[in-house]
Amino acid sequence: MTQSTVTQAPVTEAHPPVAATDPRLRWVLLAAGLVAALALPWFVYPPVAMDIVAMALFAIALDILLGYTGLLSFGHAAFWGSSAYVTGLIATHYGVPFPVAVIGGALFAMVLALPAGYLSVRRSGIYFAMVTLAFAQMVYFVGYRWSDLTGGENGLQGVPRQFFGIDLVETDSFYFYYAALPILLLGMWAAWRIVHSPFGRVLVSIRDNSQRARALGYEVDRYKVVAFVLSAGLTGLAGGVFAINHGFVALTELHWSTSGEVVLMTVLGGIGTLWGGILGAFLAVMLADYLASSGFDGIDLVTGSVFVLVVLLFRRGLWGTVRHQWLVWQQRRRSRRASASADPTRREP
Repeated sequence: MTQSTVTQAPVTEAHPPVAATDPRLRWVLLAAGLVAALALPWFVYPPVAMDIVAMALFAIALDILLGYTGLLSFGHAAFWGSSAYVTGLIATHYGVPFPVAVIGGALFAMVLALPAGYLSVRRSGIYFAMVTLAFAQMVYFVGYRWSDLTGGENGLQGVPRQFFGIDLVETDSFYFYYAALPILLLGMWAAWRIVHSPFGRVLVSIRDNSQRARALGYEVDRYKVVAFVLSAGLTGLAGGVFAINHGFVALTELHWSTSGEVVLMTVLGGIGTLWGGILGAFLAVMLADYLASSGFDGIDLVTGSVFVLVVLLFRRGLWGTVRHQWLVWQQRRRSRRASASADPTRREP
């Protein structure tokens, strides 16, 4: 993908408050999301459904950096792809159940993110993005040259789906979806807990004004490194499931264009919303799958055009725009109620 025009996180106005205004609405959205996740493989080809959920977690993981910390990373393909390779190698050589292999890949991604994050967070804006991009390209070069381990241009083939000897899960992608779904949902829950914890609120303060956060006594660089590593771990969790789902790891999973795709998904849905990453992943994967199945070759042209239109028409992204309008409507409704209570002769319209 070539949509690399985003150089820094949007201004604070584009980021709504972290906390939800109505707990009942939060539970309704959660229930609707769970029902949609459970029903997805009944309406979408199961491997594609699995890709949607994996890419959704990938976008959510990136949003922890982009939307809640204010750091744009073009290097997350390094953690996505490296975890996919490590997961595939563990599953191939040790024959362990795929959840164990996926956890191993996620841990490797977190270890890999430590030096990358330590070096990257010393810069901000476009410089941070360029450092992460350079690091990702280094990992891509290693994957390309170490062909004895990774398969080079041919990729890592024949990744098994071992799952405690249960044949339905190991041979049928429909049942594999339900076996792997809890791993990805657990990752999404972890992301939600991160951004709604005191740690997440410090990240938001760093995003809004890092100098003020530093003046309050917070070690800004340390918080950024921890956020970077946690984001890489969740990315690795998604990348590992993606590798098991396909039974194959291509070298393109390490390429910078994969980072560009997930940035597109995050911005498309809405930065700093979490739900926006899910919506963006669903739309991007479904659009690419529809165009590919119809024999259309210019997939990047169409997705790029959609991205430009969304950026121009929906400054906060699709989900971000809907959420903003909902918050504005709620605020106006509360103001009208307050005015009606202050003036008994005036009724709420």
